[in-house]
Amino acid sequence: MKTALTIGVVGAATALALLASPAAAEERNTQAAAGGSTESRTETAAPPITYKAPQRGAPATRVGGGTRSVDMKVAGLSVLAPNETGYTTREKPTIYWFVSETLTSPVELTITSTASLQDAATPALEITLQPPIAKGLHALALEAHGVVLKPGVEYQWFVAVVSNAAQRSNDVIAGGSIKRIAQSETVQTRLKETAPANRPALYAGEGLWYDAIEDLSKLISADPGNRRLREQRAALLEQVGLGDVAAYDRAAGR
Repeated sequence: MKTALTIGVVGAATALALLASPAAAEERNTQAAAGGSTESRTETAAPPITYKAPQRGAPATRVGGGTRSVDMKVAGLSVLAPNETGYTTREKPTIYWFVSETLTSPVELTITSTASLQDAATPALEITLQPPIAKGLHALALEAHGVVLKPGVEYQWFVAVVSNAAQRSNDVIAGGSIKRIAQSETVQTRLKETAPANRPALYAGEGLWYDAIEDLSKLISADPGNRRLREQRAALLEQVGLGDVAAYDRAAGR
């Protein structure tokens, strides 16, 4: 993403952020498969899920998420992130974003460290996706781009729809923040005793948003017809105020 966009979105504080990868195609294939009538293999394996934010009352870092005019039509653009900084224990997590309509404009994705002003001025990742960009959920894998999150450092990541490259103030933007933390001994122990289908609920209960949403999304990719898994992800999204994305997820699972 150009330096102008970085400065425009985050101001004098830090730069923009986000990530993208071919994993987006995998998630779109999941959406297509969800329309079939394949019987779920793990339909009974999805437990209740509750996200417990690690820092109550923490400053809001998520931006966008509303419905705005995009490419001459009304569309919703959101990142699958909590309102405050979300945690991960992974050095190369996969993150997700959502758009409610097909886009005919490019999308710029950026992720930037806030460790220092110098780091903020040099994004860890800048990617431009060329249209058309399908509506729905998009998976963005850091591993595919060689991006490693440093422990204890907060990163900002943003998605920007660039409808007019000459007038960047018209960009439609959504973004959030992510921080890598150490995996506690409690989580390590519980993971050994927890089946893969139940791990998203474990992560969510421990305040590890990005680990929960990543594992849950991968379970859905492996079993796209599983309505209970989609309901579980929708419930998780609603808990952080992403009701429009939750509604889309439920509809995709019908």
